[in-house]
Amino acid sequence: MSEIKRGRGYVYAIQYHIVWCVKYRHKLLVEEIDVRLKEILVQIASDNNFTISEIES
Repeated sequence: MSEIKRGRGYVYAIQYHIVWCVKYRHKLLVEEIDVRLKEILVQIASDNNFTISEIES
């Protein structure tokens, strides 16, 4: 669930849904790439103070 941000004169909750689509549904994120990409995304989230609610592959 997203956290609702409140301030003087505004209320918001921002969520993004990102999907990578490949031609002909080829398996792009093989095991090693999948694991490394998840590590990188979690690190970026930590560095920029936001949360990732789900990561699927």
